[in-house]
Amino acid sequence: MSPRLAIDLGFDKPRRETRIVAAMSGGVDSSVVAALLHEAGYEVVGMTLQLYDHGMALGKKGACCAGQDIYDARQVAERMGFAHYVLDYESRFREQVMHDFADAYARGETPIPCVRCNQTVKFTDLLETARDLDADALATGHYVRRALDPQGRPALYRAADEGKDQSYFLFATTAEQLDYLRFPLGGLSKAETRAEAERLGLVTADKPDSQDICFVPDGDYAKIVRRLRPDADRPGEIVDLSGRVLGRHAGVVNFTIGQRRGLGIGGRDASSEPLYVVRLEPEAARVVVGPRAALATPDVELADVNWLGAARLSDGPHRVLVKIRNTMAPVPALVEATPLGDVAVRFEAAQHGVSPGQACVFYDAEDGRRMLGGGWIARKNAARAA
Repeated sequence: MSPRLAIDLGFDKPRRETRIVAAMSGGVDSSVVAALLHEAGYEVVGMTLQLYDHGMALGKKGACCAGQDIYDARQVAERMGFAHYVLDYESRFREQVMHDFADAYARGETPIPCVRCNQTVKFTDLLETARDLDADALATGHYVRRALDPQGRPALYRAADEGKDQSYFLFATTAEQLDYLRFPLGGLSKAETRAEAERLGLVTADKPDSQDICFVPDGDYAKIVRRLRPDADRPGEIVDLSGRVLGRHAGVVNFTIGQRRGLGIGGRDASSEPLYVVRLEPEAARVVVGPRAALATPDVELADVNWLGAARLSDGPHRVLVKIRNTMAPVPALVEATPLGDVAVRFEAAQHGVSPGQACVFYDAEDGRRMLGGGWIARKNAARAA
């Protein structure tokens, strides 16, 4: 069966009377979603978000929601014959995503701005706009599957194309949001999506995927932090686990947990054990390094946890599979709410390179397909100080 014939969003009314807002970033995935829904007979309203200044974005490849991308989204809508609007969310994006990104790096964390963007601008502000338009659903080009669980409630599952699965970045999606959202590409491979774009004659058919954070198209994260939080880029010491000074650095924002290269502490014996960044202490402008064994972490504390499991989190502990990085395979762990109201995760085997500010995402322990939510990995010392 052709993928386009399988587009059914599950509404009990004629498709021509079912209004769908399609979030269109200007890339091939969201373009295909909007086009296929229109072809399937739904009333499609394309929405593209202007997230930062057109002048900054023009001519920069690999950045979504920029000048060229807005133009491409409009071209797709015109070709297919459905309405398309551009919403100026620049100030919201700057405050809710870019400034949060800079603040996180200044705290010695490693943020994931794509999750924050989904959590705030897209699945809060855009979703509210879709409701204001009396739309029946908001559809996006994410590679994740939405289906009803055995209790008849909407649930999120990993995409059929394992290499493109984006469930990790959607861990903060609430049950209420999930009831309104649709992800038509969850059952397709990237190759099938591009084939549909070719068949439909979309201008985005051969457009390369974005590789960097949209507002950091050159990959220089520290430059963005220095611009937004210049006081966060203080020089300081690089020390070992005993506190012995090994060198100097130009700013904590230039380092991440687990980093090995570019430490700037040459002159050590060639036979010495390699050193990694094991801790960042931004208050003291200090980078702490040590052997790889020092990166082993048996457990983590989480903040702002979203739980999508059938049983209550407080009824735990719950045996789950977790990912602390999008690119890793899920590993066994226990998640539970502590008597103090915190949420803790205990890994079956200690994990290396766990970084505050990253996400710990839960999956069903049986087959690892259903995504059960997740939370932000907290700095333990910061949590105790609070």
